[in-house]
Amino acid sequence: MTTWPALQYEELDWERRDADYGPRAARRGTVREAYAAAVPPAIAGLQIELSDDVATLVDEASTALVRFDSELGSEVSSFASLLLRSEAAASSQIEHLTASARQVFTAEIGAPGKRNATAIVSNTRAMRTAIELSDQLTSATVLAMHEVLLEHDPHHDAGAFRREPVWIGTDGRSPVGADFVAPAWERVPGLVDDVMTFARRIDLPRLAQVAVTHAQFETIHPFTDGNGRTGRALLQAMLRSNELTRNVTVPVSAGLLIDNAGYVEALTAYRRGDVEPIIRRVAEAVFAAIGNATELVEDIRRIRRSWQDRIEARRDSGVWDALDVVARQPVLNATVLAAEMGVVTRNVYPHIQKLVDAGILLSKNEYRHGVLYRNDEVLSALDDFAARSGRRG
Repeated sequence: MTTWPALQYEELDWERRDADYGPRAARRGTVREAYAAAVPPAIAGLQIELSDDVATLVDEASTALVRFDSELGSEVSSFASLLLRSEAAASSQIEHLTASARQVFTAEIGAPGKRNATAIVSNTRAMRTAIELSDQLTSATVLAMHEVLLEHDPHHDAGAFRREPVWIGTDGRSPVGADFVAPAWERVPGLVDDVMTFARRIDLPRLAQVAVTHAQFETIHPFTDGNGRTGRALLQAMLRSNELTRNVTVPVSAGLLIDNAGYVEALTAYRRGDVEPIIRRVAEAVFAAIGNATELVEDIRRIRRSWQDRIEARRDSGVWDALDVVARQPVLNATVLAAEMGVVTRNVYPHIQKLVDAGILLSKNEYRHGVLYRNDEVLSALDDFAARSGRRG
């Protein structure tokens, strides 16, 4: 098993302003208190040595990833976007950001909706950016993901490393006594460069490398907010970079969500110098994700097949292309449908009417956003996927 260096700690000063602790304390002025901040090891040149059972698990999970991705390769246009959105939603759910599939898709096309749904849309874009940049695993890639993720958040600097301490546990006013204090902000750029150097290596077990990179990134905690979602976007970028996936986004976050407490415990073990729990946890999440995603894919296939019998049209009719769009974009308007089909907007109205008449699309007039159309069957399948992700087992 790998001998992995544990975190070290350094003592830093926290300047407590007593005004933050009430009027009586305010009279006492400023107090300096000490806290312990993490000092992660440099890992760029370290090797990963695994016990036989974990090595076998990693190999089997890697093979399952490649097989699942390959089996969907011929249908990538139908499922790639749905699986990407499902992964983004699951990653957001780990951060307690939840919304229904209908709310997320409605927010995605610009209609007003819940703030959580808007955040999940931003996470989807960050995932997409991560995959697009998967051949450039650098600090700049990480900043680009974060910029997309938090571009509409006025409270945090999108696309910029933090310049202040961050911590987990205790209250929000002081890191003194916190469960975990991330490294001093001055260390962040060098630590991110180091972990991204590790991420680009080609001499390591690929899925184990992905898991360790993720754990080190979460330990660095380079941003004031969005660390978990950026880290899981980076995980997807590495799966693509390592050629474990080529066509679709396997919703590994959904697998992690099944045992969120176990995920947190594995990260804690990593910080103590035990690298295998997080590797095992990511490998197990892969199997859970593939099982859940396979059920989603079969649900969508079944729904799509059922539509065939409800439409009467020539084989060359554009309505069949419209059905394919609805299967992957179950909330849309005429403009979105036209863009997806590559035609002018006026040409899609006959197809929409045919789908409404067949009961495949339901319409709703949204204030300021015109008529939106939705398919509740696909939306229900996506909500079922999210519910399965949330089960503990």
